[in-house]
Amino acid sequence: MKYLRINQFFKNDVYILLFAIVAVPLAGELKFYPFHDTFRVSLGTPIFFFSLLLLRNFSSVITGVCTAVSTFFFRVGLDWLTQDHFDFVVSSQMRYPAALYYVMYALLFYILKMSQFHQRPWIIGVLGITIEIIASLTELVFGHMAVGNFLTPSKLLQIFVIAIFRSFFVLSFFSMMKLYEGQLREWQIRQKNQQLLMLLSNLFEEAVHLKKVLQNAESIMKTSYDLYRDLNQAGHYPGLPLEEFSKRALRIAGEVHEIKKDNQRIFAGLSKVIVDEKFVDYMNIYELVPLIIRTNETYGSSLGKKIEFRYRIEGEHQDYHVYLVLSLINNIVVNAVEAIKDKGTITICVTKEGQFVSFQVEDDGPGVPEKQRSLIFKPGFTSKYDESGIASTGIGLSYVKELTEELGGVVTLQDSSKHSGASFIIKIPAYSLVERG
Repeated sequence: MKYLRINQFFKNDVYILLFAIVAVPLAGELKFYPFHDTFRVSLGTPIFFFSLLLLRNFSSVITGVCTAVSTFFFRVGLDWLTQDHFDFVVSSQMRYPAALYYVMYALLFYILKMSQFHQRPWIIGVLGITIEIIASLTELVFGHMAVGNFLTPSKLLQIFVIAIFRSFFVLSFFSMMKLYEGQLREWQIRQKNQQLLMLLSNLFEEAVHLKKVLQNAESIMKTSYDLYRDLNQAGHYPGLPLEEFSKRALRIAGEVHEIKKDNQRIFAGLSKVIVDEKFVDYMNIYELVPLIIRTNETYGSSLGKKIEFRYRIEGEHQDYHVYLVLSLINNIVVNAVEAIKDKGTITICVTKEGQFVSFQVEDDGPGVPEKQRSLIFKPGFTSKYDESGIASTGIGLSYVKELTEELGGVVTLQDSSKHSGASFIIKIPAYSLVERG
């Protein structure tokens, strides 16, 4: 997240301009003399070069002019503060060559189109050396015109050496920033993939529910039609408007049939998304469990809770069906997160025992009261209410039990190994998670 904030800051060209205007004059006063003579080197140029490389859509020439102006007035202001007999004309003659240096530097940066070589750092290094040498020569020429500084072969050599070191120093730092940017991009892609997997997991769960609704609709339609047929054949009984009942029963059957057709269309659309081969249907358990943990760490933080997640994986595992595992385990982990009041620990254990895979989710929350243990897997039962007193749907654990049994497994609630809390264990045949259903 630290690199994210840095990246967002420097992507804003206005901030980069302000940074150059303020930082370059200040860094320009941090000088050292590498050759033990009057030739001095400051940190202003590396910071200015780095700022130009960071610009996205803003003009490098405008940045150079603004930096030159700020540098000029900053140095003239220092002269005014530090000299007993300040002369503005003399100070200006001494300081304007340095300002021209930054203007020439930015102009050459623009002419050579340095921004298009971000993916070819060696070209940036070579052109950076060239730009600094030309800008330094410009400063020395105007400095000679202003105060009589002479250009000697020794100074030319010094300019060349310093240009190499400064350019490649900036290039190294810029390459580090690009590396961090790449790592940030990778992190963002991973987060999006996680969100996509969780979305598809939820879609998978909804598809299972819709499949059951289709079966119920089929059964209701058959029952309603049988009622219509029986009533139609039963004859007339005194006092009972059988013909009216028959029409109503037929109407019910027709309405249920429409519901069935609508659900079939929805189920077909969801199934198409789930079985699309563009998505990863199977994943290694060593990637799946951390995915569940990261998602629920975020959920716990959003609830203001401090929850420590731990996990342990034992045995040799094949790649498991992503949405099946997420649908089963995530429901229980979410319940554990919601059960813990302020802070606690949730442990996920995955074990391969023969032909079976066991998933255990254990927490140190308040646990499940004894009188509720026989009810927690019943559809509609819930002990959770929101701030307004509205109960949750109560289908999470019932869905887990139903899907587990459909896959040939069992889910049980045990006492936690800790002093409090709950421990859910799901045991499923491995082939149910490996083979496509």
